Amino acid sequence: MTETLPGDFTRSARMLDLADQSAKLCAMKQGITPFTYVDLFAGIGGFHAMLDHAGGRCVYVSEIDREARQTYVRNWVDPLPTAQQPIVNTDITIATPDDAPVDVPNHDVLAAGFPCQPFSKSGYQRGMDEARGTLFWNIARILEERQPAVVLLENVRNLAGPRHRHEWEVIIQTLRELGYRVSSTPSVFSPHFLPPSLGGTPQVRDRVFILGTFVGPERAMAEVDVPPTVARRPVDGWNVRDWDAEWILDDDASIPDLAKYKLTAAETQWINVWDDLVQRMWSARGVRLPGFPLWADAWIPERGLDPLELEALPRWKSSILVKNARFYDEHRDIIKAWKKANPVFAKFPDSRRKLEWQAQDTASLWHTVMHFRPSGIRAKAPTYLPALVAITQTSIVGSRGRRLTPHEAARLQGLPRSFAFGSQRDQASYKQVGNGVAAGAAWHVFRAHVEQNSADLPKGLTRAVLNAPRNPSGDALSPSAHAFEADALERSAMDAQAG
Repeated sequence: MTETLPGDFTRSARMLDLADQSAKLCAMKQGITPFTYVDLFAGIGGFHAMLDHAGGRCVYVSEIDREARQTYVRNWVDPLPTAQQPIVNTDITIATPDDAPVDVPNHDVLAAGFPCQPFSKSGYQRGMDEARGTLFWNIARILEERQPAVVLLENVRNLAGPRHRHEWEVIIQTLRELGYRVSSTPSVFSPHFLPPSLGGTPQVRDRVFILGTFVGPERAMAEVDVPPTVARRPVDGWNVRDWDAEWILDDDASIPDLAKYKLTAAETQWINVWDDLVQRMWSARGVRLPGFPLWADAWIPERGLDPLELEALPRWKSSILVKNARFYDEHRDIIKAWKKANPVFAKFPDSRRKLEWQAQDTASLWHTVMHFRPSGIRAKAPTYLPALVAITQTSIVGSRGRRLTPHEAARLQGLPRSFAFGSQRDQASYKQVGNGVAAGAAWHVFRAHVEQNSADLPKGLTRAVLNAPRNPSGDALSPSAHAFEADALERSAMDAQAG
C-alpha cells in the first residue's frame, strides 16, 4: 500500500474543503437559496452530514435517545450560530398530535431513518389509517400538513422482504395518498458499491431507501409505474474487491488509550493457534481452509457419525457435522499434528473452538478482519467490513492486532474526521454508529432522485444538490486512500492518452 506523509493528507483534505467552499460560493453568487430539511429519528446525523454537504439547512431535529441526541447536538448544532440552529426535539409523537396541527416547521426535505413496526391488518383500512399507532404514522402526519418537496426514508433491507410485505405496501400506499410519487420497487444500496471518489466506504451495509416527490394525490395515484431510484450494484465500474479496510484506520500512534482496543493475551492465543492450522494446511496441501464453519469438536471419522442422530437434527446442523467429518478424514494427519503442537486448544472456550473462514486466499488469520461471535470466530478478507450494527462484536483488524475504534467506525459511515463523541462510553458510541445512516450511500441515492425528478422539484433545491461536489465524505478515508484515488485518476488519464 502506498504510504503518504501526514502533510500530504493535510493538503489533500484542504483541497477538498476548498472545493466544497468554492461550490457553495458559486451557488450563492447564482442566487441559489439553500433548501431546508427536517431530520427525524436522527441518530447521530448521517442524513445531516450529506444534506448539509449540499447546502441544506436543518430546521428541526428529533431523536429520542438521550446520548445519541447529545452526540448529534455536539457535532451539528453547537457549532452553528444561535440563529441558524435547528429546533431539537426528543419525541416526535409529541410534535404530531392526532387532534392538533403538527409542531414542525415548514421544510423542503423530510429525512427519516424510522423504525420498522408491524401495521394493523384490519382487512378494510387502507394507507394512513392502517399505519396509525406506528412511528411511520407520525411521519405521515408531518407529510400531510407540511407537504415537503421530497421525502427520504431509510430502513433495514428486511422492510422490503416477504415478512414485511404488508408494511411495505402500506407505506407505499400511504405516500401516494399523501401526494408523493414513489416506486413500488425498493431501492437497496450499500456504501461499498461506491468508489472512494463518490463517498463510498468499505462497509457492506444494504439498506432500503424510499424516496418520493410531491406531485399531489391525483398524479401520485396515477403515476405508479416508477422505476427504483438506483440499482444494487457497483457504480462507475468500481470493483468492490479493490477496497482495503485499512483505508479508514488511524495511525495507532494517534489513538488515545490505544491499549483498550488491543487484543488480550487470550484473544491473541486463540488467533495464533488457529493461524497455525491455516499455515499447516497451506504448507502441506497448498489450500486454505474451507468456507463452511469448522467445529473442532466434530472432527471425527465420517464412519463414526450416527445416521439416526443426524436425521433428528436440523438439516443445516447435520450438513455441517458431515462436512467436518469429511474434512477430518481428508486432513487427519495435519489436524493431529496441529493438536499435538497446540495442547492449549483443548482448554479454549467452546465458541473459540469454532472458526468460519470467509477470507478466501488470504495468507494468514492475522491478515483478515475478524469477529469473535458466540457461534465462533469469523474471518473475512480485509477488503470491506460487514455492516456495523447496534449490538454486535466490534470488528478486529488482524494486521493491527486491535479492534476498530469508535472514530474509525464513524468514518466507515462516511462521517467526517472531525466527528466527536465527547467523553461518553465506547459502548454507547458503537451503538450510535451502528444505528446510523451511511452518509455516502444516502447521498448517492438522494442525488439520483433529485436528478431524475428535477422537473417537479423546486429549482433552488435541484441546483443546490446537483452543483454540490459528488463526494460528501471527502475526509472519511485515510491518506493512503486519497493516494489510491490520485493513482487511479492518473491511470485513467494515461489510459485515455494511450487510447
